Amino acid sequence: MALAICRRFPGSFCGTPPCPALIQHHVKKLPGQTCEDCVLTARTICTDPRTAATLKLLKPLGYRAFCSPFACSATQSVTYWNVGSSARQRGQEAPEHSGLCEPAKKAGNIPSASSSRRLLTTSSALPGSESSGVSASQASTLKPGSPGSTGIVEDNVEVFDSFEDPRGFLQLRPEYQLHSYNRSETCQPLSVSEGELIFHKITVYQDNLQPQVIADYLCKLSSLPAERHPAVLSSPSFALLCQLSVKNIQLFDVPDLIKILKAFVSLGIPCSHSVLDVYEIRFCRKVWEMSLDQLLLVADLWRHLGRKVPRFLKIFFSYLNLHWKDLSLSQLIHLIYIIGESRQVPQDLMQKLESLILKYIDSINLEEIGTICLGFFKSSSGLSEYVMRKLGDLACADMQHLSNYALVNILKMFRFTHVDHVNFMKQFGQIAPQRIPFLGVQGVMHLTLACSALRILDEGLMNAVAASLPPRVAFCRSKDIAKILWSFGTLNYKPPNTEEFYSSLISEIHRKMPEFSRYPEHLLTCLLGLAFSEYFPLELINVALSPEFIRLAQERTKFELTKELYTLDGTVGVECLDYRGNRLTAHLQQEGSEMLWNLARRDMCSKPEFQEALFLLENLLGGPQYVKHHMILPHTRSSDLEVQLDVNMKPLPFNEEAIPLEDKAKLRLKHVGVSLTDDLMTQLLKGKSRVHFQRETESKTEQQAGILAKAAIHLGSSPGGVAGRLGARGMAGPHPPACLQAPQVKLAIQLTNKNQYCYGSRDLLGLHNMKRRQLKRLGYRVVELFHWEWLPLLKRTRLEKLMFLHEKVFSSAL
Repeated sequence: MALAICRRFPGSFCGTPPCPALIQHHVKKLPGQTCEDCVLTARTICTDPRTAATLKLLKPLGYRAFCSPFACSATQSVTYWNVGSSARQRGQEAPEHSGLCEPAKKAGNIPSASSSRRLLTTSSALPGSESSGVSASQASTLKPGSPGSTGIVEDNVEVFDSFEDPRGFLQLRPEYQLHSYNRSETCQPLSVSEGELIFHKITVYQDNLQPQVIADYLCKLSSLPAERHPAVLSSPSFALLCQLSVKNIQLFDVPDLIKILKAFVSLGIPCSHSVLDVYEIRFCRKVWEMSLDQLLLVADLWRHLGRKVPRFLKIFFSYLNLHWKDLSLSQLIHLIYIIGESRQVPQDLMQKLESLILKYIDSINLEEIGTICLGFFKSSSGLSEYVMRKLGDLACADMQHLSNYALVNILKMFRFTHVDHVNFMKQFGQIAPQRIPFLGVQGVMHLTLACSALRILDEGLMNAVAASLPPRVAFCRSKDIAKILWSFGTLNYKPPNTEEFYSSLISEIHRKMPEFSRYPEHLLTCLLGLAFSEYFPLELINVALSPEFIRLAQERTKFELTKELYTLDGTVGVECLDYRGNRLTAHLQQEGSEMLWNLARRDMCSKPEFQEALFLLENLLGGPQYVKHHMILPHTRSSDLEVQLDVNMKPLPFNEEAIPLEDKAKLRLKHVGVSLTDDLMTQLLKGKSRVHFQRETESKTEQQAGILAKAAIHLGSSPGGVAGRLGARGMAGPHPPACLQAPQVKLAIQLTNKNQYCYGSRDLLGLHNMKRRQLKRLGYRVVELFHWEWLPLLKRTRLEKLMFLHEKVFSSAL
C-alpha cells in the first residue's frame, strides 16, 4: 500500500485570464468554420472537467495523507502477458526539461487523478529523473508554516502537468477531435456485474470468439469504473483475452485495431506489456493503408501509453514525405507535437513542415505558436530566421494573452535558433516581471536561460527572478539552480538582493549534493556561473575537483566536461590564492589546455580582422618576435596578442618561437656590439662603475630600435605590403641586451567581437569580464581593440590602421 501526500496549489492557468478571454483570443475561425463551431469549442473548454479544473482557483488546504490500494495494484505484473516486465505507467515516463515545473513530483501510478490536484508520493519517484521540482523526501518534510511552504510558494506557484499541459492546444479547435485521443470518449459505462459476465464468456467461449467480439469485449472492459482497472489487468481472463486478440490480429481491420489500442489506453496497461509489441508490429504493417487522421490518432495513443515506437514513426514519417502537402492546419500542429514528444524526425521532413507553417501562418493561434516552437525545439530541428520572426510578430500582436507555457516555449526556440527578435524581447521584458511570481521555478529557469543565451540583459526581469527565488529555492532542481546561476553569471549582473540570492542558492547546492552527484555537469555549471560573479564556495570547489567527482563526471554524463573542469581549476589558481584543496592533475590540465587552444586558434585564424591586426602589429613593432599569439590564460577559452615593453617603453623580442634558429645562435654567440679599446680597458681596470657602460649600451640599442621602428612604419605604408613586411623582418635583427631584460610592461591585446557583450550594449559578458579581471591580477595591462573601432578601420588606409595600433599599444603602456 503506497502512502501519498496530497496538496493543492492555487493559480490561474498559465497566468492567463479566465475561460472567456482564453476562448476569445485563442479560438479563431478557419475558412468554412461556423459560429456554432466556435461556440462548441468554447463550451468544450468550459465543460471539460480537466480544463475546468485547471482554470479553477483552488484554496490551499495544506497537506493530506491517505493510502491508496490502487497505487500499488496498478503497478503489479499482469498474469501471463507481463511476467518479468516493469510496469511503468504513462504518467511515469520521465519528461524532458521543457515547460514549467510543478512544485513536487506527481504520483504517476494512481489512475484517473483529477488534473486540478497533484499527488506527491514518496514511492513513485523515478531514479535519475530530472523533472521533479523537489525530491519526494524533501517535499515530505515541508510543513505548513515552514519557510518552504509560505509566501510566494504557497499562494502563487503554478501547477504543471507534464503530460496534459502540452496538450492544451487540442482543446482550442474542434478539428483536433478527429485525430487525437480524449479520455472522455469511452464506450457505454459498464457495471461490475456485466464485466464479470464478459470474463465468464471469455473463459467458456474462448475457442469460438470472433475478432469483432474480442474487440468489443476489450472496449467494454475499458469502460468499467476506474477503480476496477487494476483488477482487470491482473485477471487471468484479461490475459486470455489479450492472447486471443493476438491470435486473431491478422483479422482485425484498422478501426478495430484502433479501438483495441484505445481500450489499452483507458485501462492503463503498462507501456512494457508484451501484447503491445505485437500491436506495434501490426500497426507498422498497416501504415500505408491508413489515413492521416488515423495515423495521427494511433501516434497519439502510443503517446498516451508512454511507449516509444520508433519503428512505427519511421514508417509514418516516410508516408508523410509523400503526403505532407495534404496536411490540414490541425493535423500539422498535432504532428509537430508528436514529433517533439518522440524526439525523432528526418530533417528533410521538418523543412517541408516549415513551408506548411508559412502557408497557415495567418490562421495559427497563440497556443499553437507555443506548440510549434516546443515541437521543433524538442526534436532539435531549427526554424529559419524568417519563420521565427513571423511567429514572433504573431506573438507580439497579443502577448498579454499569451499563456506562460506558450511564452516559455517560444523563448526556448528563440534561444535554440539565436534569433534576436527585438520587439518580442522588448514586450517580453514588460510583461515578464509581473508573471515571474506566478511561474514555476522551471519556467523561471527557462526564461532566464533564454535571456543569457540571447545576451539580453533586462534588469527588471533579472531583479524579479532574484526576488522570487529565495523563498522557493527548495523547489529548484539541480538543473534549475545551475542554469539560473549560469545566466546571472553570463550576463554579469548582480541584483539588488545579491547576498540573499546567492547565499540561498549556494545553500541549496549543499542540500542537493546527492542530486548533483547524479548530474555532475550541473555542479560544474553552478560553480562557473558563481565564478563569473566572483563567488567561490571553496568546499564545493574542493568536491568538484576531487578525483572521485572527476571520475563520476567522466562515467555518468554524456557531456565532455574536461573544458569545464579546466576552466574552474584555472580560475581557482588565479583568484583563490589561499585555496589548498583538490586541483586537476597535470595530465588533465595539459589535455584541457590543448583542447581549448586548438579551438581558440581555429576561431581566431579564421577571422580576417584578427589576421590584419596581427600582421600590422608585427610590422609596427619590428617583426613576429615582438608579438605572440597565444592564450595567456588558457582556461578563459580565448587567445591574446601579447606584447612586452622594456623600461623605456620599447618592444622586447620575447617570442622565441618566431626567432629563426640562426638568429638564436647569434643571440648566444654574438658580442654586444661594443669594441674592446684601450680606453675601455683602462676604465674597467680603474674600477669604474658598470652603470656607465650599461647606459652607453642601452643608448645604442635604443637608437637602433628607433631606426628600425621608423623603417618598419615607412615600409608598412608603402604600396608593396608583403615586401614591406619582409623588409621589416629582415631589418629587425636580434637585440641581446633587450632579450636579457625583464619586461617592464606586459600588454594583453584583446580583439573583441559583439558576442562578448550584452546585446546592444558595451557591457562585457561574465566569462570575458572574468578573463580581464584575472589578467590584471597577473600584472597585465589589457588593451582593447574594440570591434566597433577596429572593423570600420579595415576599410581605411594602412597608415591610419598603423597609427591607431601605435596609439593603442604605447598609450596603454603609459
